[in-house]
Amino acid sequence: MAKLVFGMNLSLDGYVDHEEFAPDPELFRHWVGHVRDLAGSVYGRRMYEVMRYWDEDRPEWGGEERAFAAAWRRQPKWVVSRTLKSVGPNATHVADDIGAVIRDLKERLAGEIAVSGPELAGSLMDLGLIDEYRLYFHPVVLGRGKPFFAGPRPRLRLVASDRIGTDAIRLTYVPA
Repeated sequence: MAKLVFGMNLSLDGYVDHEEFAPDPELFRHWVGHVRDLAGSVYGRRMYEVMRYWDEDRPEWGGEERAFAAAWRRQPKWVVSRTLKSVGPNATHVADDIGAVIRDLKERLAGEIAVSGPELAGSLMDLGLIDEYRLYFHPVVLGRGKPFFAGPRPRLRLVASDRIGTDAIRLTYVPA
């Protein structure tokens, strides 16, 4: 049975924003390995559109960027959206009954399934489907933006803390 994990980079004040700060090289390598090992990912529409950046190679990329792109392209993806009409390669569009789809994935797959997108995570949280939360804090204060927790904060229990790279701290929680 697969484990559903919601994890993202975020500011010290709890906002996610891929344009305001980026992982250092060591944390980026961590993300490459993480994505490489996933059974798949579930994306909300906006996060999926951001990640489509990795669909095509770019001449300015180095080896790590190419490795991340290859891992991202290889993994199966499920994109939850009522507005998208189609999705890219190796992706399945999910428009209805997200709870049933995610329960089925958790039953059928082994390993970890990543959840990407705070609003999607909030919906899955409400359904009691998220098994683990990984918060990668960066030494940045944004004061605005999309919060990591899009709705009511769940009761959580800390199970691990790790420093990754020079500036990021990962806190790992499970539902209490």
